[in-house]
Amino acid sequence: MKKSKLIIATGFIAASMLFFASCSKDKIEVNTLSQPLNNNLTEASVAPSNMVANQALVKFKTGTSVGARNEAFAKISAKMEEFIFTKTMEASGETQGLYLISFPAAVPQALVALQNMPFIEFAEPNYIYQHTATSVDPFFTNGSLWGMTNTSIYGTGANVAWTNNHTGSSEVVVAVIDEGIDNQHQDLSSNCWNNPGETPNDGIDNDNNGYNDDMYGWDFDGNNNTTFDGANDDHGTHVAGTIGGISNTVGIVGINWNVKMVSCKFLGSSGGTTANAIKAVDYVTALKTKGINIVASNNSWGGGGFSLALYSAISRANNAGVLFIAAAGNSGTNNDNTASFPANYSITNKYQGKTYAGLSNMIVVAAIASNGTLASFSQYGAKSVHLGAPGVNIFSSLPYNSYGSYNGTSMATPHVTGAAALYKANNSSASAATIKAAILNSVTKISSLTGKCTTGGCLSVRSF
Repeated sequence: MKKSKLIIATGFIAASMLFFASCSKDKIEVNTLSQPLNNNLTEASVAPSNMVANQALVKFKTGTSVGARNEAFAKISAKMEEFIFTKTMEASGETQGLYLISFPAAVPQALVALQNMPFIEFAEPNYIYQHTATSVDPFFTNGSLWGMTNTSIYGTGANVAWTNNHTGSSEVVVAVIDEGIDNQHQDLSSNCWNNPGETPNDGIDNDNNGYNDDMYGWDFDGNNNTTFDGANDDHGTHVAGTIGGISNTVGIVGINWNVKMVSCKFLGSSGGTTANAIKAVDYVTALKTKGINIVASNNSWGGGGFSLALYSAISRANNAGVLFIAAAGNSGTNNDNTASFPANYSITNKYQGKTYAGLSNMIVVAAIASNGTLASFSQYGAKSVHLGAPGVNIFSSLPYNSYGSYNGTSMATPHVTGAAALYKANNSSASAATIKAAILNSVTKISSLTGKCTTGGCLSVRSF
């Protein structure tokens, strides 16, 4: 049998997780962090292995002159790699943008030098993230999709919603911020979003969002409009199948038979960076403000420490009414005591002497097994994690019309994103807050989650 393929989230594997690399077809995602909390207020402190070497994100205070900016960069021999000023930043009233810079010094020393300059608002690492009716589709009918069923109280009961003709809507859109999605997959193609504001392949930014020919979304890692780059985009394709695998008598089926999924690829072969995560989140927010009916983004990834730049981007999504659904992480630790980002933006954080409130648009998801137990790898938190969802032996789509079973809070998260889309399909005027409340208030209480998450329960869409 094929051994597990490991996705390493932060540069090391906790010893307690090694037993998962046994002979199976499952992919185990290990998302390990070590950032202690102090009374649930976090101070950013993370090993250099979790950040891009010799890079930082810098924001200057309003009114800083070009001369002062150049002086700051000269003091650490910095080179500007990119100026990031998204249309979402501009629309929210931002005037400064972010500078992605590189420099010869080690990151901690360079950050200290920058943070001591009076005209700099903040300077932080460029962190690295990794992967966090009834269906007649054969992998549903043969029992492989336990997370969709009502066979036990621990599945989502999506099949109950389907029997009430609640199968989603093509008017509802979700974003998959992840690897790319195989938009030609037989179970995904008709549910992959097509940008109504773009004319294909004309080389023009027709909808004026800053991206030319972004028909399916954008590849922020490669900085192009090719959102599917082959077999390595397995994680994003797997996530998409759980959210929106179509019911078509072949393969798998998702929570929604009808939905549209925007591919926001920011995870590449070496993971994804804070800079690209910010651009992806802001891209989704900009689509929302242009009238695209985006309900939520799925964020099955994690790594690094607190980033004020990323926190600000998620806050802009919050202001636009977009849910940010995040994986709790896979190190088996308590997020109330050991911070995991982006999941822990859901609670109050302390960063560089300031306090930042938890973001209300976030839903953080732990993973459960088919017997109702909290997955041994799943992170949890009575204050910082909201609910559990199926995350063990989750069968879904893989590139080139193939399928496979993966484990992880990354697999639990798209069940909840799918739930948000399903609820919106049947409650078209529901706000982000209403959708979040509906999800959290409808959980099935289970003993394994008592004291492990805010609701003490697992996802149920039976009433959606």
